[in-house]
Amino acid sequence: MRYEFYAYHCNRYTMSSILIKKRTVLSDDTHLLERIDFEKRNRHDEPEMQHREIYFRPDAVSVLLADHRQRSFLLTRQFRLPVYLHEDGDGYLLEACAGVMDDGETPEETVIRETLEETGYHPLNLLKIGCTYVSPAFCMERIHLFLAGIDLQDKKQAGGGVAAEGEEIEPVVISYEKAKQMLQAGEIRDVKTMALLQHFLLRYPDA
Repeated sequence: MRYEFYAYHCNRYTMSSILIKKRTVLSDDTHLLERIDFEKRNRHDEPEMQHREIYFRPDAVSVLLADHRQRSFLLTRQFRLPVYLHEDGDGYLLEACAGVMDDGETPEETVIRETLEETGYHPLNLLKIGCTYVSPAFCMERIHLFLAGIDLQDKKQAGGGVAAEGEEIEPVVISYEKAKQMLQAGEIRDVKTMALLQHFLLRYPDA
């Protein structure tokens, strides 16, 4: 069922100049990984055979949570294995709250669920600012980006992530000024968080 859905999803957007020749499943463990052989016409209008390995990861969301009264953001800190494998610090990243969409969920519903699971807070006044591709050279995943308000005095549940999924997420409150300093110093290394902070600062230049 999952393979058929993704095959349809991909072929539905095929342009007339692109011809899918062969699809080979390399892995179907957590998510589908395929080698796709295709024919594409080059700038000289000549057909060329190419192939790519495409990872069919579902869409996700990310939300920047801001308490305007306290002039602070609520971010998360968690371990990321690729960061560790790069021997880049201790493997932990400071990020905006994020998560994968479940089947049947809207992006807004996912934001609410993930924010409660990861931080224990309920997001207020959701504002969608766009949808971006994470690594379009090989991954189908898109991230729906949001800004949201938060009341740091009104925590609804424990947060910290879903233990059954191996999540150990630490909510981290940082001031607007500290976030600006970290952004300028290159200390925010997660791209979705960089984009959200930059958008926030453009939208609220006096923050």
